[in-house]
Amino acid sequence: MAFRADAPVYLDGPWTHRSVSANGTRLHVAESGDGPLVLMLHGFPEFWWTWRAQLASLSKAGFRAVAADLRGYGGSDKPPRGYDLVTAAADAAGLIRSLGEANAVVIGHDWGGLIAWTMASYFPKVLRRLAVVSAPHPLRARAAVLADPLGQGRSSRYALGFQLPLLPERQLLADDARRVGRMLSNWSGPGWPDSQTERRYRDAMSLPSVAHSALEYHRWFVRSRLRPDGVRYARTMRAPSQVPTLHLHGSLDSCVLPTAARGSGAYVDAPYRWRLIDGAGHFPHEERPDRFDAELCAWLADPEPER
Repeated sequence: MAFRADAPVYLDGPWTHRSVSANGTRLHVAESGDGPLVLMLHGFPEFWWTWRAQLASLSKAGFRAVAADLRGYGGSDKPPRGYDLVTAAADAAGLIRSLGEANAVVIGHDWGGLIAWTMASYFPKVLRRLAVVSAPHPLRARAAVLADPLGQGRSSRYALGFQLPLLPERQLLADDARRVGRMLSNWSGPGWPDSQTERRYRDAMSLPSVAHSALEYHRWFVRSRLRPDGVRYARTMRAPSQVPTLHLHGSLDSCVLPTAARGSGAYVDAPYRWRLIDGAGHFPHEERPDRFDAELCAWLADPEPER
């Protein structure tokens, strides 16, 4: 399949682009390096390019680094449904197998982190290790909103606005997707993003159907809480994860407060390491890539990652 070199998603760099079929869906990935597989899952409102620094650092460290567009984003398929965490986790598990591996290290940021937590409960055999960035365990996320309405509840109020039909998509894309830039700036630490980075994400969100697909993840998470599928999901997620886990979080994160994420270790019955990235907000892997990569690579190299 030929890709346009100037398309907003298919950016040039020390990686290769390709499409992979998984779980009945075509997913776009950027890939670099050889060695054990590390699969990286992005969050909102971004796409695979959020992992550009890690594609380089992980391949240099001897890993096969793969950054995927979630269903509905970037160069991946944008079907009308399937934007629940279980389906997204099945996409990622299928992607690992389609890449020719039985298992992988999975790194997830924001919604990618929620998907990674879900994989640990639904598809534990495909995970060697799990690194979660700026994302509490899904049950911890729900509890934190209720337990701290003036803290995490207030920080999450944007997601309630996303529950309306049609209007949130229009607001997100209005004025050349200006709101995407505001969210990136409001949720990050000082000095990020630069104008080029903001432009990349605004362009990617403006691709046909991406805004609707991105918001459908938020809608499922809120609306399913009292539905049978959401009740089944919560019941499954209560069982502690058996996957060694690194939990990285920016100290200045105003989207997911560090206090909301920190209690997630209660859902892990395996080696668990919590690290704060000083001076970073919601996007520590982009805001402080050197510090982030040092923590990540040290954990990957540690045979006893519980410390």
